[in-house]
Amino acid sequence: MSTSIDDLLSFAEEPAGEARRTGGRARWVLRTLAVTAAIVVVVVVGLRAVGLQVSLWIIVAGVLAVLAVRRVTAELSPPPPPRAGGRAPAGEEPGTWNWSARDALRAAINGWERPLDWCSGNRERFTERVLPRLGELADERLRQKHGVTRESDPARARALLGEPLWTFLGTPARRPPTPRDLAAIVAELEKL
Repeated sequence: MSTSIDDLLSFAEEPAGEARRTGGRARWVLRTLAVTAAIVVVVVVGLRAVGLQVSLWIIVAGVLAVLAVRRVTAELSPPPPPRAGGRAPAGEEPGTWNWSARDALRAAINGWERPLDWCSGNRERFTERVLPRLGELADERLRQKHGVTRESDPARARALLGEPLWTFLGTPARRPPTPRDLAAIVAELEKL
């Protein structure tokens, strides 16, 4: 079975499970209004206790802004890490993948996925972030298989890498490579 780098780095959106119940949005609005009213009352009482008067609308706007920022940051925060000491299930696996688990494969994929996604369409970022990693990968493959690196024996390394890969690793690109170009580069590196 052959898996390409595109297959490893692609992400398909999973269908949404259950649709929200009809009262979900109304409940959220009522809860937000109740929390806003409670915080506004506390702030107004606190300000009046120290002798300050601020427009009620400014306080309401401030509280709503703080609640909005809190909600946005909660939505954007990563999931909490799994608890240490949790038991691994015995027997067969349930057939679903736990993406929040910390495993080496996921860490390795993230180590490439994030920089590649961040660099897409930006030559400078690609040259600064991804190209050095690819060079290190090529040097490591050359060192393990042939006992040389690009720095220790440039002539032999150039012959082993081939002219296209040598040129790609040695000169900054005018544009970031396409996924197809990256797949060809990875295939050349795997041949070493």
